Amino acid sequence: MISFNQYHDEKLAFHKEMKISFSQCDIFQRLKLSELLAITSDAAVEDFYQRGISWKFLAEKDIAILVSRLAFRLHKIPKADDFITIHTWEEAPKGIQLFRKYEITSKNEKKLVSGVSSWLVVNPTTRKIIKPSLFTLREEPNFSTALNSLDCGKIQQDENASLIEERKVHISDLDGNGHMNNSKYGDYITDCLPENLFEKPVKDFCINYSKEATAKNTLQLFASEDKTQNTITITGKQDQNVCFESKLYF
Repeated sequence: MISFNQYHDEKLAFHKEMKISFSQCDIFQRLKLSELLAITSDAAVEDFYQRGISWKFLAEKDIAILVSRLAFRLHKIPKADDFITIHTWEEAPKGIQLFRKYEITSKNEKKLVSGVSSWLVVNPTTRKIIKPSLFTLREEPNFSTALNSLDCGKIQQDENASLIEERKVHISDLDGNGHMNNSKYGDYITDCLPENLFEKPVKDFCINYSKEATAKNTLQLFASEDKTQNTITITGKQDQNVCFESKLYF
């Protein structure tokens, strides 16, 4: 029987071994964007959990940590039945944001995905942002490392983007925070891709989370393709408020 390990190394980087299941993949047996978001987010949560900082522990202290921006470079997208290891670690904060890096490697340690995310520490009752210097439940990292990926910077909207569809947020999209789980946006984005782009492998994927979507609300999904740059920008809005912005490079 195959067993999977998860552990911290001496530098407090967290490592999680797993197998990509058939249900996590699309019609080409490639790991879905939503599943990439889910497994990396879960690894970050598990990293803190094993260090005694569970979401329940944080909630008791009126603290929540919310993902703000993400950028992933897909060197070779994992496929069904692949054995992978997710590596993640915290890095030095910048301004009001915490930062975290990721690498996903294959069984033979070949690099598959590299990425970076930024997070906000907030008081869920007042909705106010807590400065990283006041988040003292663990020792704050003071280093930064270079990875082969884009920065998780601000994505610019295209005001001439076309409306692709209006999509109702259902209760099954929500998580324990009462709003749509960050991984679910990956499916919304994928469903907006024209067939010619869906068939192509994504080289880089970036997303900004701006405003939580909740049940029974409707998202208006807009897309703008730049054929000269081989990119598409997909934006979700709710009552004229931007919920997310994403950009895919092919």
